[in-house]
Amino acid sequence: MCQLLGMNCNTPTDICFSFEGFRTRGGLTDIHRDGWGIAFFEGAGCRVFLDVEPSAQSAVAELVHNYPIRSRNVIAHIRKATQGRVTLENTHPFQRELWGRYWIFAHNGNLKEFSPPADGSFTPVGDTDSERAFCHILQELRQRFPGGMPSQDALFATLTKLAGQISRHGEFNFLLSSGDCLFAHCGSKLCYIVRKTPFTVAHLKDQDVSVDFSEVTHPDDRVAVVATLPLTDNETWTTLAAGSLTLFHDGLPVRSAASNA
Repeated sequence: MCQLLGMNCNTPTDICFSFEGFRTRGGLTDIHRDGWGIAFFEGAGCRVFLDVEPSAQSAVAELVHNYPIRSRNVIAHIRKATQGRVTLENTHPFQRELWGRYWIFAHNGNLKEFSPPADGSFTPVGDTDSERAFCHILQELRQRFPGGMPSQDALFATLTKLAGQISRHGEFNFLLSSGDCLFAHCGSKLCYIVRKTPFTVAHLKDQDVSVDFSEVTHPDDRVAVVATLPLTDNETWTTLAAGSLTLFHDGLPVRSAASNA
């Protein structure tokens, strides 16, 4: 199965430390060798890097690691293919435009017999269940809110219902963002940590690498990191409830609801 990494902050922050531990799971400390990708929001724009090579050996991953892009919302993914070929078009995260904004989506799981009706507004390029789910979500949002971007409350409620409906077809862990917040759906396995003052030293689980965040952050900084499995071994990570959608904004989990109700 794939693994997910997300970051939501109250100020633009680089994800180099978490990404360094995460990328090693793509073919070095774990078996996710079928490509990887990462997306950074910057204002209304979005940088997306994709590669079919294992992230632990990818020259593109090395470029991202050495170029500390600062962003308030980041989504990354390392792939262990369950559906779809190992090709660039099947590599997460996926990107589409809706309501004049870029939307980014990455999925961990396996959806069976999932072929929702499509109206042609969002069409998969590849052949994964993940991209079909993303296109279906955006199609439903466009149909339900034809006037444009809804309130955060309405958007959260609709995404909660859609996540529950899609989850009936299998495991559906995902990260979704349009640049101002991060939605994290836990189908079975997802956790998070919030780093804020007083900052301490964190040590990666997959590598012997540590960072003292008190030396590289401002006292007002707040960063939420979401991952399939904890990335550090000396911090307390919170496990999200299975069958729940959580909204992260300004580096905090501000809302959570059961999607399987």
